[in-house]
Amino acid sequence: MKQESFSDMEYRCRKKKTKREEFLEIMDEIIPWEEWVSLVVPHYPTGKRGRPPIEIETMLRMYLLQCWFSLSDEGVEDAIYDSYAMRKFMGINFFEQDVPDATTYTFSLPAQICTCFARAGGSLCPA
Repeated sequence: MKQESFSDMEYRCRKKKTKREEFLEIMDEIIPWEEWVSLVVPHYPTGKRGRPPIEIETMLRMYLLQCWFSLSDEGVEDAIYDSYAMRKFMGINFFEQDVPDATTYTFSLPAQICTCFARAGGSLCPA
């Protein structure tokens, strides 16, 4: 069980959800995370060299936020820090972990995601 933060307690008492928060909750429910992660696993760094890799699902969620809200690498990092809805979608609790920084994100995932989904017959990448 995850410990609830003060932000979670405060936001739980709100009378209205934002459209962004509603959208992200729906996306979180309908996206087959386990299936998508399994597509990326064969192409994702194992962490044998360099920094330990960040969880694939975390990076996928960050990539989707970037696409859905037209954000740059630095912009998505900042937006996660600024927006409760985005932080909740990412599953990040600042007591336990930080947002992946833009440089880690840039070199870790976008090209690999495009390759994985293209090989699987789909696409998440802009044309």
